[in-house]
Amino acid sequence: QDTDEFILPTGANKTQSRFELAFFTIGGCCMTGAAFGALNGLRLGWKETQNMPWSKPRNVQILNMVTRQGALWANTLGSLALLYSAFGVVIEKTRGAEDDLNTIAAGTLTGMLYKSTGRV
Repeated sequence: QDTDEFILPTGANKTQSRFELAFFTIGGCCMTGAAFGALNGLRLGWKETQNMPWSKPRNVQILNMVTRQGALWANTLGSLALLYSAFGVVIEKTRGAEDDLNTIAAGTLTGMLYKSTGRV
């Protein structure tokens, strides 16, 4: 069969544009960062409070590490995804083409900008 599965408005593409995918990318990276950060915070909190007896202060300290690390990782990955998506959209609009070169350039520029703020 050669029929379309969905009815699209006249002139609409069958695929999402890079701009439309940017929202999914940024949100997905924030959620992934929060999940990995929470797991990392649980690991760090468990390790740092190893010598403490089970009590409310230990639980609070572990919970603080979980939320702190979750927010840190979500912010970092969300910021990287925002930079990557913004560079990708700008490069695509500038070049007027959708190809792998846009992805490579967006990733390269994001990495360069991210590492430019830190020491080598």
